[in-house]
Amino acid sequence: MDEVTQAVENLKKEWSQAVEQLEVCIAAIESCGKMGKGTEEAMSLPRLNGSAQDALQLLNALQCRLDLLAEQLPTFEEVQSGQATLGSWKEQYQRLRVNLRSANLQAKANIGKAAQEERGLLLGGGEESTVRRRNLQTKAGMTSAAESITESLRRSRQLMVQRKWKEVLIPCQLLMNRQVFCERLKASIRGTALC
Repeated sequence: MDEVTQAVENLKKEWSQAVEQLEVCIAAIESCGKMGKGTEEAMSLPRLNGSAQDALQLLNALQCRLDLLAEQLPTFEEVQSGQATLGSWKEQYQRLRVNLRSANLQAKANIGKAAQEERGLLLGGGEESTVRRRNLQTKAGMTSAAESITESLRRSRQLMVQRKWKEVLIPCQLLMNRQVFCERLKASIRGTALC
C-alpha cells in the first residue's frame, strides 16, 4: 500500500471518529431541556454547539484533504472510489448540518417549555415554590458575590500591572536618557577631536 492510499485510509478512520463525535453532540443538544432543568441545561448549550461546530470544521477539512488526495491515488479505480467517497461525505456532511439545526430548534423548544414550567412552579403557591424561590435567591446571591469577587480581582490585577509597569518603565527611561546623554557626549567629543 503506497503513502497516498494509506493517507486516504487514515482520513476515512478520522472521518468516522469525527462523525461519531458530532452525532453525540447533536443528540446531547437535542435532549437539552428534557431533563426538567431547562435553565441549567440551557447554559451548556453554547458549549455543546461549540463542540459541534468544531466537529463540522474538522469534517470540512477532511473533505478538502480527501479531495486533494483522491486525484493522487495510483489507479483509476482508486481515484473513482475516492471521488465516490468524497461525494458521500459531502451528502453526509449536509445531513449532519441539517440534523444539528433541527436539534438546536428542538433544544430551544424544550428549554422554553421547561422554563415555562419552572415559572409556573415559582409563581404557584405552596411549599415547593417557596423552596424554589429560596434556591434561586441563593444562586443569585452566590452569582452576585462571585461577580463582585471577580471584579475585585480584576481591579487588583490592574493595579499590580500598573505598579509593575512603573517599576520597569522608570528605570528604562533613566537608562535611555543616560544612553542618549552618552551618545551625545561621544558625538561632541568626536566632533571636537576632529576639529
